[in-house]
Amino acid sequence: MADEPKPDGAEPAAGAPDPAKPAVEKPVAAKPAAPAAKAPAAPAAHAPPKPPAPMAVTLWESDLTKQLKDQFGEEISEFSTYLGQNFLVCKMAAAIPILEFLKLEAEFDYLVDLTAVDYPKRPERFEVVYILYSFARNERIRIKIAVADGAKPETSTVVYASANWMEREVFDMFGIQFSGHPDMRRILLPEEWEGFPLRKEYGLIQQDDRWVKENLNIESGH
Repeated sequence: MADEPKPDGAEPAAGAPDPAKPAVEKPVAAKPAAPAAKAPAAPAAHAPPKPPAPMAVTLWESDLTKQLKDQFGEEISEFSTYLGQNFLVCKMAAAIPILEFLKLEAEFDYLVDLTAVDYPKRPERFEVVYILYSFARNERIRIKIAVADGAKPETSTVVYASANWMEREVFDMFGIQFSGHPDMRRILLPEEWEGFPLRKEYGLIQQDDRWVKENLNIESGH
C-alpha cells in the first residue's frame, strides 16, 4: 500500500532539518590575531657626505690658442680649461701685448673684470687676472699673470680704458701698483688708510684703528 502524504506538522524525515527548532550556528574559527606593529627602527647613523672630487683642469685647444701660440710662443706657458672656463697663463711682460692682440685681432672688445688673488706661499705672491669677453664670438677667456710682491705690472688702460678703476681697486685691496696708470690711488678706502684688506695676513675684522679714532672719534668700529 502506497504511503499517504503526511499532513502539515508531521515529523520530518530522518536527516532533514526541523523547521520548528531554531538552527544551531556552527562555531566560527577565531581569526589569528594580527602581529603587533613593530616600533619604527631608529634611523641609522649616516656618515658625513664625501666632498666632491676636485674638478680636473684640462687642456684648452682651439683655433684661437693656435694663433696665440704662433704669435707669442713661450711667452704663454699654459692653455687650460676649468669648469668650462678657458684661461691662459703668460709672463707678466707679455700681458699687454696679448690683451692688444685679443682685442684687435680676435674681437675680445670687453674687459669684464680685472682682479687679483693672494697666494702668500708662492715665490710670486699674487696672481692678476684679466677677464675678457667677445660679443662677436660669444666667448669668454681669462689671462693670468704671476706678480711678485712689490712688482708693478704695466697698466692695461692703454688697451681698455675701463681698466682704470679696476686697477685702482686692485691697488686698494692688495697693494699692487700698475706702472703707467694715470691715477694710481685708492678708490674705496681713504688715502690715509694703512694696510690692504684682501691680503691674507689682514684679519677678517682688522681695520686701521688709528684712522677710525682720528676721523670718526671712536675707539673701534667693531
